Amino acid sequence: MTITLRPSQALRLWQQVNLSEVRDAAPDLTTRQAAILLTVYLDPPPHTVRGLAARLNVTKPVITRALDSMGALKLVSRHRDQLDKRNVLIRRTVEGALYVERLGDVIIAKARELPI
Repeated sequence: MTITLRPSQALRLWQQVNLSEVRDAAPDLTTRQAAILLTVYLDPPPHTVRGLAARLNVTKPVITRALDSMGALKLVSRHRDQLDKRNVLIRRTVEGALYVERLGDVIIAKARELPI
């Protein structure tokens, strides 16, 4: 299914989703944190700090700081890779899955409100 939006509609959708998010009791995520969260939940695992840093084109410390905040919110968890102790695996959590599902629902609802 293809959805065609004009740039102004796409920006309006982004605005409406962001307004909904900041008005809601859910945690406010930075754009970087949202990108990490969506990567972890939409792309197949495994996910590592090194892999996320490469995917987002940022340093490992940048990913680590974002994961610290996201871990405190229980959106992801981190564990040492038992096969390669140098790697830190990023895992999904129930709380994170619920957050992503709710975000998807918000996007759908706001898209339906767009003027044609």
